[in-house]
Amino acid sequence: MSKPKYYISTAIAYTSSRPHIGNTYEIVLADSIARYKRMEGYDVYFQTGTDEHGQKIEEKANAAGITPKEYVDNVAKIVKANWDVMNTSYDKFIRTTDDYHEKQVQKIFKKLYEQGDIYKGHYEGMYCTPCESFFTESQLVDGKCPDCGGEVKPAKEEAYFFKMSKYADRLIDYINKHPEFIQPPQRKTEMMNNFLLPGLQDLCVSRTSFKWGIPVDFDNKHVVYVWLDALTNYITGIGYDCDGNSTEQFKRDWPADLHLIGKDIIRFHTIYWPIFLMALDLPLPKQVFGHPWLLMNGGKMSKSKGNVIYAEDLVDLFGVDAVRYFVLHEMPFESDGTITWDLMIERTNSDLANTLGNLVNRTISMTNKYFGGVVENKNVVEDVDNDLKSVVLAISTLTKRCRGRLQRTKRKPTDFPPFSIILWKASRSARRSSCRLCRTPQRRSSHSSARPCAHTIRSIRSAFTRMGVK
Repeated sequence: MSKPKYYISTAIAYTSSRPHIGNTYEIVLADSIARYKRMEGYDVYFQTGTDEHGQKIEEKANAAGITPKEYVDNVAKIVKANWDVMNTSYDKFIRTTDDYHEKQVQKIFKKLYEQGDIYKGHYEGMYCTPCESFFTESQLVDGKCPDCGGEVKPAKEEAYFFKMSKYADRLIDYINKHPEFIQPPQRKTEMMNNFLLPGLQDLCVSRTSFKWGIPVDFDNKHVVYVWLDALTNYITGIGYDCDGNSTEQFKRDWPADLHLIGKDIIRFHTIYWPIFLMALDLPLPKQVFGHPWLLMNGGKMSKSKGNVIYAEDLVDLFGVDAVRYFVLHEMPFESDGTITWDLMIERTNSDLANTLGNLVNRTISMTNKYFGGVVENKNVVEDVDNDLKSVVLAISTLTKRCRGRLQRTKRKPTDFPPFSIILWKASRSARRSSCRLCRTPQRRSSHSSARPCAHTIRSIRSAFTRMGVK
């Protein structure tokens, strides 16, 4: 029997500079999901990579006195090494300078032009070089870029445009009928109220003011603009062919099960990308999750602010598993998390050294003291042992039941807590109950600190029942 497929991707990292821990959080989160899905028996395909074209890269390469390709080659190596340092299990690392990707982007651009979705015109507006985006005066915030807060300047140039408005109503209808498509739910509200419902403007999809990009093959004065180039990596990386000769992998893995991205680029992934796919007559990804930011000193990490922490430095001091644990533990799924050196030290000491470390130390000490350092199976089983085993072995079954309940009731994932939260709440409830009961004289003799007593097991089961998990 073949395994069910699961295709997960991260956003591809922009190769303008070395990634910091805020960028690295995304690949670690995606890796934890991919590992869990593999453990569940899925045939997982996990793709990440680098976005390597654009004006900013051309300017940085010129400043460094090297070609843009040499510049992105250097940064791509750093990004890949960073992902490897974090022990991530990606299956493919795609680069937008890969030859097969560039050829497919040219084919896609030409197809969209020939079917009337792309047309030539002139663009005039306020341009942000770091974000490589045009904005109207009304979209600016205090006269600056609404995305990064940087300076913008007037720009006018000949360009090709994509007719976004042609597909807007269809996308609105799709989002309303598929509430799971954009997660967390507040991201959907933002996209609908701020962009889709007010009306979409046609999107600039080519540039002539710089050369570092994929050339439009029927008009070499133009290069393909960043988002049509970058977003299509999700299909070119698994073998999409615009001429109808897509690989078996593409036919199996598309649509993606999850695009995991930062909240700052969710507009591009939940408006531009699905509209491009509709124009190509391809199904939309099942879900786009816009995760929050990992903040430093209350603000987004930025080299200009001097508040950047790099994953490699953390790994050198704390080890890779401690860093992975920290970013997954500290980052809520719906609101920004915080990282500082002090917080990293505190979490390592309290959770890993004190709690887990003490458990391991006490286990080893008791093993040495009472069993000569060797643990043997004496085949002695009491009722409390069977109760404990039944709870532990039920975890997988309970997880599947939670997921099944979501599917049957059509509820959103956020309406029902993840199993880890259920288990934590159940354990917390059990601890409260056991503390009250075990402190009474008549109960103390039956309770062993080495394992839960019977009423602890019953309390855990009761907690699951109260939360609707049977």
